Amino acid sequence: MTHDPGNDMTHDPAEAADEDPIVCRTSVHVAVADDPPVPLPAELRYSATDPYAVCLSLGAPAAPSVDWVFARALLAQGLRRPSGSGDVVVFPGLRPRSDAIRILLRTGAGAAVLEVDGAVVTGFLRRADALVPPGTEHRHLDLDRVVEQLTAGSE
Repeated sequence: MTHDPGNDMTHDPAEAADEDPIVCRTSVHVAVADDPPVPLPAELRYSATDPYAVCLSLGAPAAPSVDWVFARALLAQGLRRPSGSGDVVVFPGLRPRSDAIRILLRTGAGAAVLEVDGAVVTGFLRRADALVPPGTEHRHLDLDRVVEQLTAGSE
């Protein structure tokens, strides 16, 4: 178990199977248009109750956070090669920050590129994979709850 003051990854991956949800506090560097990148607190979250998705929560100290939910597989694939289309694209960093992962977030109002430490993302994904191994996500779905949510208020 190690502790990096730059992020809150103080968990031993071997303990991850007992931890749900998995929360990883870190920081990202956000670049918008031609402005220089600025650091912003961030949090990666994963839960077996939504086994296909990860949540990236971005927040400023005095503002409410903004959550982006996208596929865990997209984040994992983006460690090795550009992945995704549409609102979220994940790709390995460019030199000189080749250890960083870049996440492009798009909305109708514009786009932003985030850089996050690749070791943080890798550690987060290892913990998520220990909780719900890839390929077993379907075993963690509560289909009765999903149907109930889909049909709520339709009577």
